[in-house]
Amino acid sequence: MNAERGSVTAFAAVISLALLVCAGLVVDGGAKIQAYRHAYAIAEEAARAGAGRVDTSRAYMGGRIETRPSHALTAARAYLTSAGRIGEVVAVGGRAVQVTVTASRPTRLLSLIGIDQVTATATATAQLFHGIEQGRP
Repeated sequence: MNAERGSVTAFAAVISLALLVCAGLVVDGGAKIQAYRHAYAIAEEAARAGAGRVDTSRAYMGGRIETRPSHALTAARAYLTSAGRIGEVVAVGGRAVQVTVTASRPTRLLSLIGIDQVTATATATAQLFHGIEQGRP
């Protein structure tokens, strides 16, 4: 009978740890979703800021309205800087800006097992509205 003494304590410890990890996945999984949503919102706004830099110099001469790539990249990077984020900004063609942002959140329960933060990366693309080219607002 003494050979099994303490086996319930070891079982309870293992089960408690497993439940704690499961709870950590739920709670800190929510933190990862929040990090993704935040990264996407910042990327989306930065892309819009860049796509808003329109080259209208050719529009009055019947030309195609496009973003100025250098101005678009500068505006998107300026938005990222004002938001306190670092990201990758790329001009896609002459009519779109693509921004990739990474955001992190600290963990609450998973830090007990050595995972101190969760990280999420999001990419957003903004395109110049084609109705402007046709004379619509």
